[in-house]
Amino acid sequence: MSRRAGGVARALSAVVIAAAAATAAACQGTSPIFQRLQPCALADGPPDAYCGRLTVFEDRDARRGRTISLKIVVAPALRRDAKADPLFVFEGGPGGGAATLAPYRIPMFRRFQTDRDVVLIDQRGTGDSNPLDCSPDDGSQDDDLAALDEYPVERFRECLATLDADPRFYTTAIAMDDIDDVRRHLGYESINLWGGSYGSRAALVYLKRHESAVRSVILDGVAPPDMRLPLYAARDSQRALDRLFADCAGDAACARSFPDLPGTVARLWAQLAARPRMAYIHPRSGEQRDIALSPRLVAIVVFQSLYSPDVAALLPRLLTDAADGRPQGLLALAFNRDMPKGAMSDGMFLSVVCAEDLPRIAPAEIVGEAAGRFMATTMFDTQMKPCEFWPRGAVADDYYAPVTSAKPVLLFSGENDPVTPPSWGAAVAAHLANARHVVVPGAGHITLTRGCVPELVAAFLAAADVAALDVACVNRLSRPPFFDRYTGPAQP
Repeated sequence: MSRRAGGVARALSAVVIAAAAATAAACQGTSPIFQRLQPCALADGPPDAYCGRLTVFEDRDARRGRTISLKIVVAPALRRDAKADPLFVFEGGPGGGAATLAPYRIPMFRRFQTDRDVVLIDQRGTGDSNPLDCSPDDGSQDDDLAALDEYPVERFRECLATLDADPRFYTTAIAMDDIDDVRRHLGYESINLWGGSYGSRAALVYLKRHESAVRSVILDGVAPPDMRLPLYAARDSQRALDRLFADCAGDAACARSFPDLPGTVARLWAQLAARPRMAYIHPRSGEQRDIALSPRLVAIVVFQSLYSPDVAALLPRLLTDAADGRPQGLLALAFNRDMPKGAMSDGMFLSVVCAEDLPRIAPAEIVGEAAGRFMATTMFDTQMKPCEFWPRGAVADDYYAPVTSAKPVLLFSGENDPVTPPSWGAAVAAHLANARHVVVPGAGHITLTRGCVPELVAAFLAAADVAALDVACVNRLSRPPFFDRYTGPAQP
């Protein structure tokens, strides 16, 4: 590069930097987040986001004693003339930390960041907000398939004794009052809510308790407060598996490769009843191991795989191989987890479901819902077992009443969702005066990244008008093609 060219480049660089600084200064003069938050350190969040904390009392009613430092991450709007109403993102779980997951979540919401701030908060008990985390420090749980089957209940008892927290104060309603404190701390008068899975419950509770602060709501994979987790998991996951069977039978290539998929899977369940020991290569270590395969272990893997239509496309091939004594591919799906350490708090899960859901489930209902379904009582035999001793917070009776509101609410349900199928979205929408429920063909759990759904969300955020929304584009979506081999989909 010539000296002249280098001088021009340096001059242009200086102009760009000055312009960026001027823009930042202008923004800092108009938005409270620049006074109350700081650019994120690498360990705290994305480098182009702002991070901070707000301290709240653990016992909000007493307003004394132990405090919780809530972690906040804000991705500032990209436009100088940004909208004043941000998008608050409510994470799923229960137990997911939205701020801790910011490097993963902000890219999902980037297109909405053009016009407004995107706000992510680690709900109390999650992420880096005094997490009720009972996972082993050495990561051994992530490496142990047997832990899916023989659930480590005693580890939760030991964890409970060491927590610097009273788990009774980590229910959804209390947490949503924290979130409103954050809203006011950041200077927002009106906000938009996006809630996925359990996050939809959180958003509904926030709407009920702080309706005046809400501009609009998007719910994706609707799990209302009266859902009674996980009572209907066996029913809803069986529905998803049956739909997969039917879609395979209706697809010429899949039907040719797997002519009797229901029969093959029935044969697999019968084989698993004897808990056969099978050899497999551990997908992370490469070591050869063996394991006693049980119906419960395989049920958990199948259930988790049905969440994603892309992963579910593998199931006909993998279930057939497992039935023929080759479980390697199916077991590899058990390691299909990409959450960073600390992103999901299992103790927080218990503080919610043990207080809000389990007390409203009768033992006879568990037996009735399990009968003839592949998940059977798996969830109650594993994740729910620590509820026998986990402290339960108080939940008001009206917590379970349907949420009613005239605020605009856009609801999405995946047609093949194994845990929050469309019936839940329809039930919630029936009580909302200004709601639109969109069922996304071929989708599983959480539809935000499927087809034209992001465009629909963007249009809704722009106008906050469900009636004007043209949702016809979702009708062009369908389930991804099934794989007949590990290298790709079946050919027509």
